[in-house]
Amino acid sequence: MTPTNLPNIDRDLFQAPTKEQLFANAPCEHAPRILLLYGSLRERSFSRLVVEEAARLLEAMGAETRIYNPHGLPLADAEDASHPKVQELRELAEWSEGMVWCSPERHGAMTGIMKTQIDWIPLSMGAVRPTQGKTLAVMQVCGGSQSFNVVNQLRVLGRWMRMVTIPNQSSVPKAFMEFDDNNRMKPSPYYDRVVDVMEELVKFTLLVRDRSDYLTDRYSERKESAAELSKRVNQRSI
Repeated sequence: MTPTNLPNIDRDLFQAPTKEQLFANAPCEHAPRILLLYGSLRERSFSRLVVEEAARLLEAMGAETRIYNPHGLPLADAEDASHPKVQELRELAEWSEGMVWCSPERHGAMTGIMKTQIDWIPLSMGAVRPTQGKTLAVMQVCGGSQSFNVVNQLRVLGRWMRMVTIPNQSSVPKAFMEFDDNNRMKPSPYYDRVVDVMEELVKFTLLVRDRSDYLTDRYSERKESAAELSKRVNQRSI
């Protein structure tokens, strides 16, 4: 089918999605690669404890995990991007196929530490977009009653970073009551929700990672790339 009644469309760049293209690639055989970020530097950080619990679950489900320690990460733009902690974070972002973001709620919002980590991950690094098309699970911990302010904010950022943010999410109220003396999460509906979120993240990562390039291929960007190529090829001199 051709867009005969769409005069604003460039027919050479217009593509109707097909299931043949969507499922063209053979499934990857390696374990799903998941990066986990948390938003507190406290010695007993509950966002870190939730992330560690999540990593255990992910590994039990066959995933490979990395937990980034934000200690020493400078504020965005306070240092050059060559800073070792920035380079570590960006390399992990490139390595990953999915992410988990978990932050405490502070003054009704995510912490500055959580936002700084996200701010240091650019939309593009050269020809690589380190977050586009990758999966994301969002979680938060609360010092008091249950809230969803942080997960809602993280969803906005996930969309801005062009990530596939899964529907499920976790919010742990009174987090200080949900962990034992060994820093392991106690059995509860909140723990079960964390299991649900990690299970869903692995499923979506397996579903998306083999076709991420196709899912994020856009008409507008094909059009822009074609215009840039034409300009370069037709320039009079170099």
